[in-house]
Amino acid sequence: MNELISVIMPAYNVEKYIGNTIRSVQAQTYTDWELVIVNDGSDDNTAEIIRSFDEPRIRLFSNDCNRGAAVSRNRALREAKGRWMAFLDADDLWVPEKLEEQLRFMKERGYAFTFTDYRICHNGVWEPFAFRGPDRVSRMTMYKYNYFSTITVMYDREKLGVLQGPDLRTAEDYALWFEAAKKCDCYRFPKTCSYYIKHDGSLTGVDKKRLIKRHYLLFRNGLGYNAPVSAVLMVNNLIHGFLKRYTCRKPEEGVPDLSFLRQDRGLSGVSGPDCERQQI
Repeated sequence: MNELISVIMPAYNVEKYIGNTIRSVQAQTYTDWELVIVNDGSDDNTAEIIRSFDEPRIRLFSNDCNRGAAVSRNRALREAKGRWMAFLDADDLWVPEKLEEQLRFMKERGYAFTFTDYRICHNGVWEPFAFRGPDRVSRMTMYKYNYFSTITVMYDREKLGVLQGPDLRTAEDYALWFEAAKKCDCYRFPKTCSYYIKHDGSLTGVDKKRLIKRHYLLFRNGLGYNAPVSAVLMVNNLIHGFLKRYTCRKPEEGVPDLSFLRQDRGLSGVSGPDCERQQI
C-alpha cells in the first residue's frame, strides 16, 4: 500500500525563509514523504537554496515565469506520487510530529480530509493563542469562512482524486478546498501542528480593500456565481472572518520550541527564524 505523503509547496522569491521551511519537513518523525516544490519563476536565490539541500526526497520543478500560487500548486498536485497530500507554504513551519500524528488520526477514523490548529507569528512576535476551526467543516460551512489554513491540510488522494483549483491570484487555496468539500466533509485534528509565519511581504498580509476584492473574486470567478450572489456571499464571508478572530481562538502561552530547526541536529539549511524571539 502506498503510504507516501506528498508535501505540496509553491515557492516564489522566498530565499529568506525556505531553508527553515524545508528543515521543518526534514525534521518530521514520519519519514515516508516527498517534498514537491514548484519554483514559480523566482528571480532571487530560491532555486539555489532548494538545490543546496542534500535531500533525495525533494523534487523540484520550475515554471518558465511567475504564474501564481494556484498554477504552481496544481502542478505540484499533478506531479505528486503519494497517496496522502499535505500542504506547506514556503515560508511557514510544521512541528516535527505533524505528519505522523495527523495521518494516524485520519487512518483511525477513516477520514479523507483533515486540518490541524495553527498559530501565527507576525514579524517575529507570536500571538498568545492558536486558531481552531469547527470539529467538522461541511461544504455549507465553507461558505461562511475558510476556517483552516492551507498549511494544516491533509487529504487522501485515493478518495478525493487529483484536486485542481481554479486559476486565481488570491484565495486560490480557499477555492481548492471547495473542490474537496464537494466530495466529503473536513475534520479537525485538535492539536497545534502548524506555524504560519506572517511577515510584511506575505501574500496574505493584504489591506482591507484587497481583502474585500479577493473574497468577491473567489465567489465570482472561482466558483462562478453571478455578481449579486457573489456580493452577498462576500459580505457573509467577511463577517464570519471577523468573528473568527474572537470565536476560534484557544490560548497558547509562551514561544514555541523551534530547536528542531537548529543546524546541530544534522539538518541542512539556514539558521533559525526571527520567530524564536518573543510573544505579544
